[in-house]
Amino acid sequence: MTATPDDLLAEARARIARVTPSELAAVAAEGGLIIDIRPCEQRQREGALDGALVIERNVLEWRLDPTGSHRIPEVRGYDQRVVVFCSAGYASSLAAASLADLGFTRAADLDGGYLAWAKWARRRLPSDDDSG
Repeated sequence: MTATPDDLLAEARARIARVTPSELAAVAAEGGLIIDIRPCEQRQREGALDGALVIERNVLEWRLDPTGSHRIPEVRGYDQRVVVFCSAGYASSLAAASLADLGFTRAADLDGGYLAWAKWARRRLPSDDDSG
């Protein structure tokens, strides 16, 4: 039987945690990595998430491999919490599952991706009526 992309997505999500936008600050506070895997064009169009490291999808595993010569210095080990996000939370689920396959025991993705985080962040901004 041939798997569909939806099958792969369901299998990936069964193996990883999914973090909500409201949980991201706690991940960063505990030393976890927040990784933006969106292509440059999407980041320019949609915006940035402060504090996120930008590592495009095609080099993710090499940059996070704690034993690799191309790793980023922020990687401390396989037990470090890593939350990956894309635009809407589909590609990031597959990427987080790949990191789990690499050995990251706390690999996760951002449920709903950057778009969900941006919507959550907008709701948290004080409105003009709050200025007193």
